[in-house]
Amino acid sequence: MLLQKLHHVAYRCKDARETAEFYTKVLGLRYSAAVTNDRVPSTQEDSPHFHLFFEMEDGSYIAFFEVPKSPEMAAHDPNTPSWVQHLALEVADVPTLLDAKKRIESFGINVLGPTDHGMCRSIYFFDPSGHRLELTARTWTRKEQEEHAETAGAMLDEWERRKRAKGWVGARAGQAAE
Repeated sequence: MLLQKLHHVAYRCKDARETAEFYTKVLGLRYSAAVTNDRVPSTQEDSPHFHLFFEMEDGSYIAFFEVPKSPEMAAHDPNTPSWVQHLALEVADVPTLLDAKKRIESFGINVLGPTDHGMCRSIYFFDPSGHRLELTARTWTRKEQEEHAETAGAMLDEWERRKRAKGWVGARAGQAAE
């Protein structure tokens, strides 16, 4: 397989310090690296930025950019439901998930869940920049994961048939046939 693991995922943040405090104090991640430039290394465009990295147990990172000269950021794409775009991070087990919920709530943060998805249980909350986060604990066995992997292709085929039959292809909200 070409791809070995996640190195980092990057999002924009409203304020680097506020983001650092949230990800270290609330979620307990290690603030492990920072890069700052006035020009974007890949494109050479003028855009002063601060790029900060938080390390997870497996060595991968969650990263953020503060880009103060850019227009104010929106919390999410206005055409996408707020529950769709999120970052799901795995914890060791369900007891750890429940402890995490208590910890996060102790900072005055509203937490939704836990929600049982069959394959995992999850809690949901927002970071200071409005990014939706999910903490999740796997509940399926390895055998159950393999069984579901075997049916994933057929499920995708059925979804394609269903959305065409319902007229959802290219439809906008409120225009889809029921």
